[in-house]
Amino acid sequence: MGRAFVYVILGGGVAAGYAALEFTRKGVAPGELCIISEEPVAPYERPALSKGYLLPEAPTRLPSFHTCVGANEERLSPKWYKEHGIELVLGTRVISADVRRKTLLTAAGETISFKFLIIATGARALKLEEFGVTGSDAPNVCYLRNLADANRLVDVIGSQTGGNAVVIGGGYIGMECAASLVINKMNVTMVFPEPHCMARLFSPKIAGYYEEYYKSKGVQFVKGTVLSSFDFDSDGQVTSVNLRDGTQLPADVVVVGIGIRPNTSLFEGQLTLDKGGIKTNGKMQTSNASVYAVGDVAAFPVKLFGETRRLEHVDSARKSAIHAVASILDPQKADEFDYLPFFYSRVFAFSWQFYGDNAGEVVHFGDFSGSRIGAYWVSKGHLVGSFLEGGTKEEYDAIALATKVKPAVDDLAKLEELGLEFALAISEGPVETCPPSGDNDDNPPGLAVEKPTVYPWHAAAGVAVAASVAAFAYWYGRRRRRW
Repeated sequence: MGRAFVYVILGGGVAAGYAALEFTRKGVAPGELCIISEEPVAPYERPALSKGYLLPEAPTRLPSFHTCVGANEERLSPKWYKEHGIELVLGTRVISADVRRKTLLTAAGETISFKFLIIATGARALKLEEFGVTGSDAPNVCYLRNLADANRLVDVIGSQTGGNAVVIGGGYIGMECAASLVINKMNVTMVFPEPHCMARLFSPKIAGYYEEYYKSKGVQFVKGTVLSSFDFDSDGQVTSVNLRDGTQLPADVVVVGIGIRPNTSLFEGQLTLDKGGIKTNGKMQTSNASVYAVGDVAAFPVKLFGETRRLEHVDSARKSAIHAVASILDPQKADEFDYLPFFYSRVFAFSWQFYGDNAGEVVHFGDFSGSRIGAYWVSKGHLVGSFLEGGTKEEYDAIALATKVKPAVDDLAKLEELGLEFALAISEGPVETCPPSGDNDDNPPGLAVEKPTVYPWHAAAGVAVAASVAAFAYWYGRRRRRW
C-alpha cells in the first residue's frame, strides 16, 4: 500500500503551513502536495500555546491560530487544504525514511514516495530523564511543545488555582509560562542554573529589568542550581521539588522548559548534520539535492555573519519554509537565503524585539526604571545586534535596518549617548555597510576591503519581510495581549 506525491512536507508545525501557502501561490497543482504530521490537527502558530492559550479568560483556541495568521496572512483551515487539493496526513508517525529511494514509511505500514521532500520535523522538548531526573510522567508535571501539551497544562492549571507552581528553566518557555501562571493566580517560583533569565540572549542588565518586574508580580527566582528530584504523594502527584543546593519547594504544578532537541533521527547517516540539525545550503537544500530542511531542524548559512547557524524561533521557521519552496519551484531564480535573525516575545505588558547577534560588547540605552529600554551589540567595530523593549513600529524597523547594514562603531560612549537615535538616523540617511564577518579573514594584513555605500531604501528591501512580521507582532500584541 502506498501513495506518491511530487512534494511532501514532513512535519505539521509552523513551517509546514507557510510552505503550503507558498506552494499554492506559485501554482502547485491539486494532488501534488502532501503534509505528514504526527499531530491530529492542521498546522498552527506554535507561539500561541505559551501565550493566549493559557489565559484564564477568553483563551485563544483553534481554529483562530492556524497558520498563517502569525504573519497577517490568510488562515489555513482544514477546509483550505482540501479546497487547494493538498493532502493532510494527520495523526501519522513516519518510522523510517530512505532519501535515496525517495520514500517514507509510516507506522501504519504505508509507503509515501516523493520527488521533493521538505523536512519540517522541528524539535522535541528535552525531558528531565535525559538529565537523570525521573518524574516526567507525574500527572502534574507538564511540558509545552504542542497542542496536546497545552491542553494538559490548561487542565492542570485549572485544577490548582491559587496553588504553587514551579517553573524549571529560564528561557522562552519558562518566562512566558511563568507570566501565564501568575495571570492564573498561582504562586510561581522559577528555577534555572544560569545567573539570570534568558541567558542565551539577554545581557545581565536586560535580564534584571524583567526579573524585577516579575518579582513585583510575586514571582520568586532560585538561580544557580538545578532540579535533583521530586517528592510524590500516594497518587503519584508531585508535592515538592528538591533542588541540588538543598532547597525544597512546595509544588502543585511543575512546568519544565529546559530546551529542545532537533528531530533528525530519521535522517542520521543519510544527510549531513551540523549544529545539532540538518545542514543546508543557502537555498535550504540538504546534502541530497531532492531534500530540503527548514525551521528548527535546519542549520543554514547566515550571510550576515558568514557562518552556519541553527535558529530556534518562529520567524526563522516561516521564512526558511517560504524560501525552500521558491528554491524548489524556480531554482535558477532563487537567491541565497539572506536572513536577518529576529526574535521577539510578549509577557505581561512587555513586548520586545531583537535582531542580529548578541556577540561582542553590549551598549545599553534607555530608562531602565521606565517602560522603554534597548541595547546594541558591537563586534569587530561594527554593530551586529539590536534589542528594543516598548518600541513603535518605526523604531523596530529602524533597529532592524541598523543591524542589517552593520554600520561601523568606533565610539561606544557616543553610541550609548545616542541610544535609539543612532538607529533612527541610519534609517534616514546613507550608511556604510561591511561584508559578513568571515569575509575579512581571508584578506592579508594591510589590504582593505571595500565597503560600498548602501542607502536605506536599498537595505530596507532586504528586511521588508522581517519588518512586516515585526509590525504585525507589535500590533497584535498591543491590541489583544493574547498570543
